[in-house]
Amino acid sequence: MTVPLDGIPLAEHAAIYAALDRAGFTDVWSSEVNGADAFTPLALAAAWQPRLRLGTAITPVFTRGPGLLAMSAAALADAAPGRFALGIGASSPVVVGNWNAVPFEEPFRRTRDVLRFLRAALAGETVDEEYDTFAVRRFTLDRKPAVPPPVLLAALRPGMLRLAGAEADGVILNWLAATDVPRALAEVGERRPGFEVVARIFVCPTEDAVHARALGRRLITSYLTVAAYAEFHRWLGREEVLGPMWRAWAAGDRRGAGAAVPDDVVDALVLHGSPEHCREQVRRYADAGVDVPVLALLPTPELAAGGAAALGDLITRLGGGGSR
Repeated sequence: MTVPLDGIPLAEHAAIYAALDRAGFTDVWSSEVNGADAFTPLALAAAWQPRLRLGTAITPVFTRGPGLLAMSAAALADAAPGRFALGIGASSPVVVGNWNAVPFEEPFRRTRDVLRFLRAALAGETVDEEYDTFAVRRFTLDRKPAVPPPVLLAALRPGMLRLAGAEADGVILNWLAATDVPRALAEVGERRPGFEVVARIFVCPTEDAVHARALGRRLITSYLTVAAYAEFHRWLGREEVLGPMWRAWAAGDRRGAGAAVPDDVVDALVLHGSPEHCREQVRRYADAGVDVPVLALLPTPELAAGGAAALGDLITRLGGGGSR
């Protein structure tokens, strides 16, 4: 499950983490956009639920210096030995440039360089290296983690997918349909032992299809109009079906852009239906090669009306009732 859950204070997530564990969820994965940072929700989970595995999906490679990123990862690996995976990625010009005042330059090379630095630093090596996009002078972790965390790479298109396959411990996929997974993994190439495929999957567990599709269209027009995601979906072959949305968005017609997204595209990218039906749809990702399907829970009318009791029931049904 993606954490933290929207609308619930972090201080109240102890009950959420306990419910996820009881329901059969094995992992909690954070993100880092403009809400909570990637590490704090996982640090709480490490303390509150010692069985849950923890992961970041993702921590941007631009918004922390290399040394600080290594220290944050090492600290969480120290707090949860063998239970933490560090997911990194380029993020976007909005997050990096507009919100963090860092130039978003050469994202592929920066990501590659940070990946190489982290692999060395988290293994306890002294890093004294001139990379293409930055230099590090004699950095050594004072608290080397007993179990260095695996480093996974968020990837969309062929170059980053190949980098993940060649140098990372896994790949993190996002904003794709189950039917898109084989194409992405073909670029990753032969998977080494222990290499993991993680995918974030948007789930709106309601049988109110009008609500789910309206929310899905808002998300799709927010995300898939960003250049990296637009090029990703062009590469996946959606130029014809998403072209009208892109053209309307470029013309400043936000309402028209949403209306131009076909139902079948929404249904493929934002799963909806009963919790049990959503679980069946998530299995399609696993069948296609995803090792760790990470649900991103979206708001529903039932959750809005039912409060904590409805959320607890939903977590149980999504998790299969405790099949951990």
